[in-house]
Amino acid sequence: MEVFKNEFTYRHFLEEDREDEFDKKFEEAVEWANSEALGKRFPMYINGKGVYASQEIQEHSPIDKRLIGRFQKGGREEARIAVESASEAFESWKETNYADRIAIFRKAAEIFSRDKFRIAAIMSIENGKTRYESIGEVDEAIDFLNYYSLEVERNKGFVRKARLSGSSAKVSAGFQGAPGKEERVSILMRPYGVFGVIAPFNFPVSISTGMSSGALITGNTVVFKPSSTDNMTMLTGLKIYEIFKEAGVPDGVFNYVTGPGSEVGDEILMNKKVAGIAFTGSRGTGMDMISRSYSAGMQKIFVVEMGGKNPVIVSKYADLDIAVEGIASAAFGYSGQKCSAASRIYVNESIKEEFVSKLLDKMRTFKIGDPIKKENYMGPLISERASLRYKESVEEGKNSGRVIFGGNIIDLGNGGFYAEPTLIEIDHKNRLFHEELFLPILVIDTFKNFEEALKNANDTEYGLTAGLYSNKKSEINEFLESMDAGVVYVNREISATTGAIVGFHTFVGWKGSGLTGKGTGSRFYLQQFMREQSRTEVR
Repeated sequence: MEVFKNEFTYRHFLEEDREDEFDKKFEEAVEWANSEALGKRFPMYINGKGVYASQEIQEHSPIDKRLIGRFQKGGREEARIAVESASEAFESWKETNYADRIAIFRKAAEIFSRDKFRIAAIMSIENGKTRYESIGEVDEAIDFLNYYSLEVERNKGFVRKARLSGSSAKVSAGFQGAPGKEERVSILMRPYGVFGVIAPFNFPVSISTGMSSGALITGNTVVFKPSSTDNMTMLTGLKIYEIFKEAGVPDGVFNYVTGPGSEVGDEILMNKKVAGIAFTGSRGTGMDMISRSYSAGMQKIFVVEMGGKNPVIVSKYADLDIAVEGIASAAFGYSGQKCSAASRIYVNESIKEEFVSKLLDKMRTFKIGDPIKKENYMGPLISERASLRYKESVEEGKNSGRVIFGGNIIDLGNGGFYAEPTLIEIDHKNRLFHEELFLPILVIDTFKNFEEALKNANDTEYGLTAGLYSNKKSEINEFLESMDAGVVYVNREISATTGAIVGFHTFVGWKGSGLTGKGTGSRFYLQQFMREQSRTEVR
């Protein structure tokens, strides 16, 4: 049996003193993407065939509005046909030997690894990530494929057998526990059927691959809808389709459909032949899907991650230099457009001024601009709508609190929406402390005692990630036992709340951030895509 290993591409280049080679590979991939991959007309793929709609969607880069491509504006009919195709393909795919499915997805991981710099380059252009964020995300997709393959292998396709011994004793009628002949029992985890996979813009490769492979490797079929409205990442979605196809996923098992959520997404949700939905996105959208499905009498399976409003507590016993490094990275990496981003800070009042001074020094070092350029840490916001949310949130901060740093949209003259990293001091009760913003905005408030900090940190409908900086053992223990979040970190310098590693940190949302209490990149994730069956034979 193979041993799981994470990719860690940039780490390996750095440790081997080959950073120049890393940069050269990425920049060559960007040149390839600009000349070979962008600006074309792309079809949807249903049952392995290219499908064109009557209308198209133009996708532009948030960096500078260059044309990514012209994609199909699919509607209900295309989504319905894709569901039919996936439903028909399910009958043979569910019976495919688990070892054969594993072989396909390990092959997909190899193809991702072969093409990782090109995929990362497309992603950077498409959603504005830096080279480091993009390579890390492709690595995570590879990790998902290899880890889930290993989990299916370890569990032997999720089948276990037992034998209930027989008895020669006789009774006149059966009852619970009555003696009988030997029974051979098989306990199997079986796929549900068709899954709709509805993906976000911010992790269009790793999350899309993780959700899709989770459904597929357990024997389900998929209708995959990449982010296609406003925040668009359809080209990376197409690359996932192409890789799965090359790896050997049969026609109809994985279908790629682009179009607005109001039509394509709604048809996937409400179609009775769709057994389950895998979704990553906002809490409002996720809860609406769940409510509508169940209100219509459809008991669909939902595997969802619905955002976060992630707190970090900075104790008076913290190492402030480590805290500043971790918080700044978690809050402003990818301009705060991560569901796990640190978005609210509770700092002990006795160290507030020193902490803020150090944090501002760090924030001033962040260069903002074209994320393709190596020197820039923060790229653009994903859309004009995000820019408007940023302006509204900053105005709220000015009216109800104090903008300590930042607060401005930066016009680079290239059509992109670039925003300063922003720190706002405001009362915990303000909406900025409770609404997920998905922006490079960090709000801060103080506390007197640790119990108050924990209470405020837990005062949210979300429960995704949380961080603590303290060197006091009792505070660490209390935080770990009391924090209502699925992913918690203590004294993590690389990032206070982001960067879960597949196979090590399960990424799971509690409360309003999730539904099942089981997370990605963990041994329990795949079981959500299967239902248990007990089979008994009397011999």
